[in-house]
Amino acid sequence: MDKVQCEIVGLSSSPATGGAYAILLKEIDGNRRLPIIIGHFEAQAIALEMEGIKPPRPLTHDLLKSVIDNLGGTVVEIFINELRENTFYAKIILDLSGLTNEIDARPSDAMALAVRTDAPIYVAESVMQAASFIPTDEPEQDLAEGFEEEKRSGETLPKSKEAQIAALQEKLREALEKEEYERAAKLRDDIKKLTQSN
Repeated sequence: MDKVQCEIVGLSSSPATGGAYAILLKEIDGNRRLPIIIGHFEAQAIALEMEGIKPPRPLTHDLLKSVIDNLGGTVVEIFINELRENTFYAKIILDLSGLTNEIDARPSDAMALAVRTDAPIYVAESVMQAASFIPTDEPEQDLAEGFEEEKRSGETLPKSKEAQIAALQEKLREALEKEEYERAAKLRDDIKKLTQSN
């Protein structure tokens, strides 16, 4: 399976995502960006480590790193390997006594561990093709239809393409959970329009 090495380039919050955060990955040997919606706790864990702030007591991800270290293991890499029904899946690849182990994880937890262990982050090419976009410096076109309704209701809209796509992905997830398939199909098309317009 083709893998693309990525790095974390941003972490943002948007009112349109219902208080959730979006982490933005950028491929190292290219210019595609991949936004992934993550929870508040994981966003805080990633931000604290990236900013070099050490909490007085270990957080869950610090504890996980300590357990791996104490067992003589090494985090080889983080691999975001699948996008299924608008949900990202990841694996933590560990080396323990010369044996390679793959552990299923949420991408947010895997990335929180990666920033603590300096492990490289890889994304499957199929995931990049499905969910990434290429930013442009051109003036933004009209917002996708998924935002038109919010614009009319007077809500604040995200300004960047990354935030727009992340917000639409979150709305798509909600629509699928509520089994609103017509709305989900429309949101999926809006996401495609936004990513293809870049």
